[in-house]
Amino acid sequence: MLNATVGKKPSGGGDRMRNSVMHRLRNKATLITGGTSGIGLATARRFLEEGARVAITGTNKDRLEEARKTLGDDVLIIAADAGSVAAQDDIARQLGAAFGKLDAVFVNAGIVDLRPLADWSEAAFDRSVAIDLKGPYFLVKALVPLLSNPASVILSGSVNAHMGMAGTHVYSLAKAGMISLARTLSGELIGRGIRANVISPGPIDTPLNDKLGLGPAETKARAKAVVGMVPAGRFGTAEEIANAVVFLASDECRFMVGSEMLIDGGMSIM
Repeated sequence: MLNATVGKKPSGGGDRMRNSVMHRLRNKATLITGGTSGIGLATARRFLEEGARVAITGTNKDRLEEARKTLGDDVLIIAADAGSVAAQDDIARQLGAAFGKLDAVFVNAGIVDLRPLADWSEAAFDRSVAIDLKGPYFLVKALVPLLSNPASVILSGSVNAHMGMAGTHVYSLAKAGMISLARTLSGELIGRGIRANVISPGPIDTPLNDKLGLGPAETKARAKAVVGMVPAGRFGTAEEIANAVVFLASDECRFMVGSEMLIDGGMSIM
């Protein structure tokens, strides 16, 4: 779902969970794309807490360096364009050299480009689809030889794929493609021990909102409007999504195959 920076955060639950369940990903080699901020960075933190070996990707050099300082030198940092097919092959090459195998992948990198139908150009369409759908597809293709048996592939969907929200058509169609891809990948790869699932967030409080090009007043108005569509009455947190990704990546979730996990505060039921 579209991300925002305004909302009430729950307190305490994430810390209690981390104190009670630890090391579910012990010694697992993992990759998180788009791991320099928001959901990706929160997930990288949780994977490390659960004992995983972690690699992240990103495009912004400054944010990659900030992530290195935040996560520590043991994390493999890969600069990569999420929409480039050649970059996906390079990610696989670097992971093979560093880890030799891969046990879990969270394909999280993406963009949210919102505009009315009349404002879409072919170039803008191609860019959104390349980053949100084509790049992820070819990343999984490149990683299959590295994936263990068993292995977990977690794709990033969105509640928007289930809604008819104006201005989200290209974003929504790409996320609908990711939901479908989780099923078809599982159908093809489950015999190799590879299961694919998709996690579809609702409105989440992350820095991605800063990239929507809205002014402070517009941001506040938009946040209020979005919260009005969420029965839970607030935005979700990146940590709540990260906790769900840990579950999908862990051995606790081996019987979940080709499924979608909606975490949207009830938005999709309205």
